[in-house]
Amino acid sequence: MSDITRGEIVRVGVDLAKHVLQVHAVDAQGRVVVNKALQREKFLPWCAQLPPGCLIAMEACGGSHHWARRLKSMGLDARIIAAHFVAPYRMQGKSGKNDANDAAAVCEAASRPSMRFVPVKSVDQQGMMMVHRLREGYKEERTGCISRIRGLLAEFGLVFPQSPEALRRALPDAMEDANSGLPTVARLALQQAQAHWRELEERIAWCDERIAAHVRSSEEAKAAMHLCGVGPIGASALIACVGDLAQFRSGAQFGAWLGLVPTQCSSGGKTNLGGITKRGDDYLRTLLIQGAKCALRSAHKRHDRISQWMVQLMMRTGWQKAAVALANKNARILWAVLTRGAKFDPNHVSVMPQRCAGLG
Repeated sequence: MSDITRGEIVRVGVDLAKHVLQVHAVDAQGRVVVNKALQREKFLPWCAQLPPGCLIAMEACGGSHHWARRLKSMGLDARIIAAHFVAPYRMQGKSGKNDANDAAAVCEAASRPSMRFVPVKSVDQQGMMMVHRLREGYKEERTGCISRIRGLLAEFGLVFPQSPEALRRALPDAMEDANSGLPTVARLALQQAQAHWRELEERIAWCDERIAAHVRSSEEAKAAMHLCGVGPIGASALIACVGDLAQFRSGAQFGAWLGLVPTQCSSGGKTNLGGITKRGDDYLRTLLIQGAKCALRSAHKRHDRISQWMVQLMMRTGWQKAAVALANKNARILWAVLTRGAKFDPNHVSVMPQRCAGLG
């Protein structure tokens, strides 16, 4: 006999794992109906017994978007919650973390009217993000390979400038120089390392081609690239990671979602601001900040309003704060451009809404 009575369960919290999934289901009064672990292959058949539109919540983690898409296709209301929003609802605190308590915390967090959920990514979005993740991994491997080559050469007293291009030019001569002091086996080892370096460059180039093709096929990505500080990689990551920016109420909310707003420790009417929250997607936030730093380097050569603002801000606050501020500003502009279908204008002047103009 089934342990589910149709219409009884209204909300389910799920703690995801590779092989065992913990479910915590409650009724309309918040009473626990089901609290048990399910094998991976039994999870979807169990969910098929739930009433249509039943809310199923889970933490954002590897596989959460896959499960959310499957559950939505079954007519269920699948939601994803960021882990840092779930932790405060664990009644047992940090010392009581286990699968059952986590599932209960997810279920409780999903019941909050003000809870913010993670948008479910499509298959195409996740496919494009795979290219970006691979590219970042290849970049790390390339850096490690270059450092390894430098370390091996230093063992024989061969030291070259820090630039990868300088090492690339000097490496063939060092391996062929009979007076360099390198034994035959060391030269063969360096040839292998050089081939690995070349292979990583080819794989990064392949990722760049896929990203460029994605930008060419997306009108939104093309529009995003008009901003100073947003290149093809950043534009592609924005579309693949966020998708529809209309899910945010304002550009300020989008900037906060990216973690580009300051932390607060305010009390008694006194405002104390700290560093940025660093919430949201680390990769997209990093791309926006890196792009902002590139824009700051050449801001003095341009004469539009935003560039002039950059120069003045950098003189007042310094390089790092100006870069983060520009990244936040670009996030707000991206929201406005992509949600309103407007064309980016670096000389745009914001107009105060009429209803706010008379407020003192």
